[in-house]
Amino acid sequence: QVQLVESGGGLVQAGGSLRLSCAASGLTFSTYTMAWFRQAPGKEREFVTAIRWTGDRTYYADFVKGRFTISRDNAKNTVYLRMNSLKPEDTAVYYCAADNWGHGSSEDYYYEYWGQGTQVTVSS
Repeated sequence: QVQLVESGGGLVQAGGSLRLSCAASGLTFSTYTMAWFRQAPGKEREFVTAIRWTGDRTYYADFVKGRFTISRDNAKNTVYLRMNSLKPEDTAVYYCAADNWGHGSSEDYYYEYWGQGTQVTVSS
């Protein structure tokens, strides 16, 4: 059974930082491209960032470039999202997702597995 479990969310002031983690189990992690999406209240889910299964390519939505960094540790079956310079508009539930042999798409339908999400709230 595949499980993706996010952690690290919370309440932070604008300008602050958080690091999200997503621990994967039940899959061959090194063959999965991993991504983070987010969904704010009343809005559609949107792509944030992805890292290819090879680990050599990363992709970012324009609104997080220079502020967020995705990384992975295949030995720990974990993907991370470091978020700096947080803004109130970053408030959302953040989900990690996995796509076997994926190319790092920003389209959510490519991703077979999803976590339950972790809430990030940025106060002004």
